[in-house]
Amino acid sequence: MIYAKYINTNGRKVFRIDPRIILFSALFMGILASVPKILRMHITLGELMIDFSISFLFSLFVWYFNIYSLPKFSIQNISTRFFNKKLGISLSIGIVVMAAIVLIHHIMFPKYGFNTMVLMYEFRGILINLTIYMFLYLLYQTYNSQQIKFELEQIRTDNLNAQYELLKQQINPHFLFNSLNTLKSMIDIKDESSGDFVVRLADFYRFTLDNRKMDLIPLKKELAILEAYVFLLTSRFEDGIEFKIDIQEEILNSYIPPFTLQLLCENCIKHNVVSLANPLIIRLYSDQEYIIIENNFQPKNIPQESAGIGIENIRERYKHFAEKEMTILHNDANFTVKLPIIDESFSNRR
Repeated sequence: MIYAKYINTNGRKVFRIDPRIILFSALFMGILASVPKILRMHITLGELMIDFSISFLFSLFVWYFNIYSLPKFSIQNISTRFFNKKLGISLSIGIVVMAAIVLIHHIMFPKYGFNTMVLMYEFRGILINLTIYMFLYLLYQTYNSQQIKFELEQIRTDNLNAQYELLKQQINPHFLFNSLNTLKSMIDIKDESSGDFVVRLADFYRFTLDNRKMDLIPLKKELAILEAYVFLLTSRFEDGIEFKIDIQEEILNSYIPPFTLQLLCENCIKHNVVSLANPLIIRLYSDQEYIIIENNFQPKNIPQESAGIGIENIRERYKHFAEKEMTILHNDANFTVKLPIIDESFSNRR
């Protein structure tokens, strides 16, 4: 039986505990807090029930207040400190709530003289608050650790899929044949760029081997890989394809899952007409929150079969690494993919 779990709220994971656990623990707290009164020989049943009611109601409040104030789960930001601002807020609000509960009971049952016991109830409330907070903290951190392990395993799986997809595109006989065919044509016409083509092709494969196991790489390194890739494509398609790159310098130290831009460029070529009469224009630029890759939409008459692994893989990887999700916009004129910027400070939290 699962007593604690995450539920999805607006795409984010929120920690929740089985209500039965909360109810039984609140009942236990109420009974435990009433033990000193039970040990008194001359306590009435009415006094005992009122004392139990105060502790029970306060325990329920503390449970739900602390649960709903927990942060939404994010692999980038897991709190590990027990004594923190949230505990201080919980204790402060708890003092006020306990005073309010005691006051309500005093109004309802004035003959029991609650005025002389306010400090005792406040002290009891602090102990209940600390006990529940400690239990919830341990449960939350334990469950988070399990979630982090699961997320990391999922990231490794996604990266393996990405590597597989990339290798299919790079080592695919068609890709290699086209690259070698382009090189042969350049050599036949004694194109002075043929030497650069060989160097860029080698660089591209070297970059692939060097970074294939990385979860994230700096954007400036990804752009260096892209530069080699763009050279290969423009050598092959010549004026049939055009790249426009305008990335703000201040985000060059941000991070990106490796080969994301190459997969998106390959996706553009796979699904659109590339010709001298209808050049494919691919724009790569950035704003304050996103890296954006956009192409003019000119679909092929016979669409190329695709399983959609590349786009879906990128989407899943961004769910793990970024606060925002990848966005795809599509109209009759353009196909646009917006990649959230992963801040450079993320590398210090990994």
